[in-house]
Amino acid sequence: MALAATLVTWFVTALGAGTVAFFRKPSDKILNSMLGFAAGVMIAASFWSLLQPAIDRAEAAGGAPAWLVATLGFLSGALFIWISDKLVTYAQNRANENSPLKPNTRLRRIIMLVMSITIHNIPEGLAVGVAFGALSGDVSNESIMGAVTIAIGIALQNFPEGAAVSIPLRREGYSRRKSFLLGQASGIVEPIAGVIGALLVVYIEALLPFALSFAAGAMILVAVHELIPECQSNKEANPYLATMGIIAGFAIMMLLDVMLG
Repeated sequence: MALAATLVTWFVTALGAGTVAFFRKPSDKILNSMLGFAAGVMIAASFWSLLQPAIDRAEAAGGAPAWLVATLGFLSGALFIWISDKLVTYAQNRANENSPLKPNTRLRRIIMLVMSITIHNIPEGLAVGVAFGALSGDVSNESIMGAVTIAIGIALQNFPEGAAVSIPLRREGYSRRKSFLLGQASGIVEPIAGVIGALLVVYIEALLPFALSFAAGAMILVAVHELIPECQSNKEANPYLATMGIIAGFAIMMLLDVMLG
């Protein structure tokens, strides 16, 4: 059941990534606004999909203080992406030591984006897996519906998150096909994590608050450091276009998260 549920959440991620098919001729105006949309989605998801559930779960567990778990997880996620970025840059510099070419900043930005969304999908898959794994001790209709509701909520949230990967990739010059394939690939970790969560429900449930906070830190760093500056690159010609994209993305993701719980 956990595998089936997380395959659905991955499928919805793929549907979101498929929105890139509508961009036949990339326009800087449209793509900058959609890049802002992706940043808004990531910022909203970082709180309502990740940090808030992490705090709630940590408080329910009654172990370490919720504020400590959330803060440490958040900082660890941001630090992980920062270190990963430094390692990618170092590897590129080493590879280009005997070449006049500059380091590929486009590739580095893409790696950070895909990595952050993938990290974000892992704890979501674990959460679905834990919900279904817990049914081994309680198979009442209420508990089954509770697990199904969690899966549906995460699936619907995954639609804009799939677009949040594929559209920036299109903005970086990737073809629609490659942008879609990489966008949907970011969600394939959910079925894997879902099965692990169901099999190791007791152990994974204890780690979820930190894992959720970790993913939030990774997403915020990428959104603030990469996506927002990039979508504002042509700010003089269209001062508020990308900014309104950020507002729209944040509002839609917030609406989905709060409405679906």
